[in-house]
Amino acid sequence: MWFGFTDFMEELLLEEQAIMDSMEIDRVNKVRKLLMMSANKRIPLSKIHHCRRLFGIPDDFRDRVGKYPNYFKTVVESDGKRILELVNWDPLLAVSALESEFMVDEDRAKRAFKFPVKHGKDLDLDVDDRRKLNLLNTLPLVSPYSDGSKLDVWTLEAEKHRVGVIHEFLNLTLEKRASIHHIVEFKEEFSLTKHTYHMLLKQPRTFYLAGTEMNWVVFLKDAYDENGVLIKKDPQVLFDEKLYKYAQMQETGPSSDI
Repeated sequence: MWFGFTDFMEELLLEEQAIMDSMEIDRVNKVRKLLMMSANKRIPLSKIHHCRRLFGIPDDFRDRVGKYPNYFKTVVESDGKRILELVNWDPLLAVSALESEFMVDEDRAKRAFKFPVKHGKDLDLDVDDRRKLNLLNTLPLVSPYSDGSKLDVWTLEAEKHRVGVIHEFLNLTLEKRASIHHIVEFKEEFSLTKHTYHMLLKQPRTFYLAGTEMNWVVFLKDAYDENGVLIKKDPQVLFDEKLYKYAQMQETGPSSDI
């Protein structure tokens, strides 16, 4: 017995491989940024491989890293686990999407997160005064590329860091969204806590959570239009959408657009 792909499917596979090859540097930079956000600038290769589709990383990335000795180093620990380590820190990459937006649209960046200041009702603050007071807690932002492992886990600074890390993490994904399983995968590396779900619930301006607490997906709201459609689509996303369209077709023929 023998199984094989049709010529049409072979063409699709070649097209996807071409996308992977053309986007290799972009994917390499995504991994570099993940390493730069991690506490010790190192992440097990198995974790990156497990979440590879989230970032558009090719299946053979573990073999491709050898092409970039100036960026990565693979270390094999005593238990056989392979760890990917950052070789060089790049200050040009250590700028988050939110920090870049701050330079373009300061007011919009200021509204991204909200860390309310607790105050007595007797202050009788109007809306504008409350906004100005809350900005005292919201700013300055804490860069996700700073070392969050050195912060006291229950401080406001640490929470700002965790929120910033997840915001940047989602920005690096192809579809600007991730499930709890993807996020928790990097819990140790990104100094996250078991209260991540409740932390994100307090930031409805930026994050949209769907599903249940045990199986939720978090979306970056600004990455989607009012109809819930991703605004900027990576070439891999466009290819996947085309593949889904073909998969839903019952038959092909002269009237189809294949």
